[in-house]
Amino acid sequence: MTDVVIRRATATDVPGILALLVDDQLGVGREDLTDLTPYQRAFEAIDADVNQLLVVAERNGELLGTLQLTFIPGLSRRGASRGLVEAVRVAASARGLGLGTTLMEWAVEESRARGCGLVQLTSDKTRLDAHRFYTRLGFENSHEGFKLPLS
Repeated sequence: MTDVVIRRATATDVPGILALLVDDQLGVGREDLTDLTPYQRAFEAIDADVNQLLVVAERNGELLGTLQLTFIPGLSRRGASRGLVEAVRVAASARGLGLGTTLMEWAVEESRARGCGLVQLTSDKTRLDAHRFYTRLGFENSHEGFKLPLS
């Protein structure tokens, strides 16, 4: 997918990003698109934070993928920052064409360029294909993740 452009998302990309989030076995049950206000507020907060980078991948004006990259300063690992990859999504029409690899390689290089010493991510335990994908890219399944819903 050499003709794909990865760029910072804009407010006009929010509906397309949401379409990617709901075109997913997990996202379809947790997103509610009847009111876009909370999503627009979240976008504004992400866009205003220098440690957040929400990107889209597009080809010929069509939004085909997205991910959010968070830069986390830390004391461990000799003060190394981490790149945290979240919300990776690829449109159904582009799956299997290498776009996920392109997005992840971009995220790793962007993290490296910003001085990160590590790139990390979590993936839902039910996403076995995603686990194989991340392993193939060189990520190690080294930790167990824990979450506590607050609502």
